[in-house]
Amino acid sequence: MTENISPTEPPTIQPCMHCQGGRKRLKTATLMTWLGDDLITVPNFPAWICDICGHRNYDTQALAQLSLMLNPDAGTPIQTPVKPAGKKPTANTPPPA
Repeated sequence: MTENISPTEPPTIQPCMHCQGGRKRLKTATLMTWLGDDLITVPNFPAWICDICGHRNYDTQALAQLSLMLNPDAGTPIQTPVKPAGKKPTANTPPPA
């Protein structure tokens, strides 16, 4: 039996590199991580879980989205420095360093 996997979709089964015999499938698990001094738990988080040893790798795209949501600077506009209106450089003036 072969699986038809399109190049744009992630594989539905991955070999387990931890036990070398199991297969990892995309399921959900509770993610626990520290954010400073606070323990954050996220239920139903996507993870690749081995059917034999239970080893798990959390989905990288979901981790990237969670990191963006937990980033304290997310949504903060970037402020560009304003140059003071001074005299214009002449042709012989070197550029500022």
